Amino acid sequence: MAVLGITAACGNEDAASPAAQPTETPASPSAPTLPTATPPDPSGTPSMDCPETIASVRAAVDKVTWGKGTAKSAFNPVSVTICQYDAMATGQSYATVKTTRMAKQATDLFALVNSAQPVAKKPNICTKELGPTYVLRFTDNDRGVLSYTAEAYGCRRLVATSLEGQGKPGELASPRQVSPELVKSLGLR
Repeated sequence: MAVLGITAACGNEDAASPAAQPTETPASPSAPTLPTATPPDPSGTPSMDCPETIASVRAAVDKVTWGKGTAKSAFNPVSVTICQYDAMATGQSYATVKTTRMAKQATDLFALVNSAQPVAKKPNICTKELGPTYVLRFTDNDRGVLSYTAEAYGCRRLVATSLEGQGKPGELASPRQVSPELVKSLGLR
């Protein structure tokens, strides 16, 4: 869905428009001509705290099964790292903003995530606005990491995507939707 928004924002690919046509640069008279392309310009920087590209974040959200999982997550976070991806991020772009919250701020944010009610079916009516995508990486005392992806636009999906660490419960919380309170809480501080 974001790809359609980006295409619409950039114009159309009308055959009558010379700007929409690939340019060809002959290397030599006998060599075939190949279209030239500008490589994608990834934004952000990979880090230990925010190691995923936006493509991998979106793939994890897209593969989740709606209506499956626990109603609440039984995780006791002591900190959370919030990785924010730009609204126009694509492909190999990384998070451009990272913040960390400790102790009560982390547990308060987790309570907002856990308070959202599970949704049985994937939302099918979504708004067209663009907004950031957040990955919330909650950490507990045993160095376990529970990751949620929160979309602050469109269908506003809130999905538990991974749980890392030995001895952690295997089932993730059921997908839900981001509440207005959660979006407000994720704002930069």
